[in-house]
Order: sequence, then structure tokens, then C-alpha cells
Amino acid sequence: MTPIELALEEARAAAARGEVPVGAVVTDAAGAVLARAGNEVEARHDASAHAELLALRAAAARRGSKFLADCTLTVTLEPCPMCAQAASFFRLRRVAFGAYDPKGGGVEHGARVLAAPSCHHRPEVVGGLRESDCAALLRGFFAARR
Repeated sequence: MTPIELALEEARAAAARGEVPVGAVVTDAAGAVLARAGNEVEARHDASAHAELLALRAAAARRGSKFLADCTLTVTLEPCPMCAQAASFFRLRRVAFGAYDPKGGGVEHGARVLAAPSCHHRPEVVGGLRESDCAALLRGFFAARR
């Protein structure tokens, strides 16, 4: 499975737990999965328990390093400003995501954290991976709650 397919699995599992369906996967330069996670904001009662942060923390712990310079973070939704800044702090090589988030995104939209002059490390950014599948999962989740 590709990293975005694994991230979609994590997002579906998060939705089944009542979490906003966002999934993230961290892979190394060879494509090996170091960590994967889905949102756990509700379960942990922690507004920072986004899939990206959970996966990045687990990958860094597995590596025994605070930096993940050869790694890619793949996530189903454009990272928010908090997660975009974390991608910079972890010194990622690449951030890849599925659906764009015009309202809450922090990479291509909103704060555009990685393009800010104050950003010390700018990973490569690739958006739109399986975009329609990622967006449909989110739309379905929120439609069921209205």
C-alpha cells in the first residue's frame, strides 16, 4: 500500500472512533513506514492530538532523534498551522497531503506557515494525493453529524 492509502486507513479508523477522519503516515527515504496515526483529539481530550503530531512524535521516538530529515509526512488533509510548524521543527524532507483545506489549512492556505520568512526549514510540499477520496471521507463524516 502507498503512504496515502495507509493514511486513508488511519482516517477511516479515526472516523469509526468518532474522531475527525484525518490519518497520517511517516516514511523514511526508503519508503519504510516509521509511524502511522489517526486523530485522537476526542479520546485524549487533547486539542493537539492531531494525526500528524502523533505520527511525528512516534517516528522520532522510534528513531531516537528529534529530527526526521530524510522522512516524508503523508496526511489525508492539508496540515493546520500547528502541524505545518511541527513539520518544519522536525526538519522533514517532504510533506504530502490529500485534500486541501481552505478554511483551516496552514500550508497552501491560511497562515502558509512553510512560506513565512520566519520559517527556518521548508520541506518540499506535494498536495492533492487521492484528493477526492480524502475530501469525500471528510464530507461524509461531517454530513452524518448534521
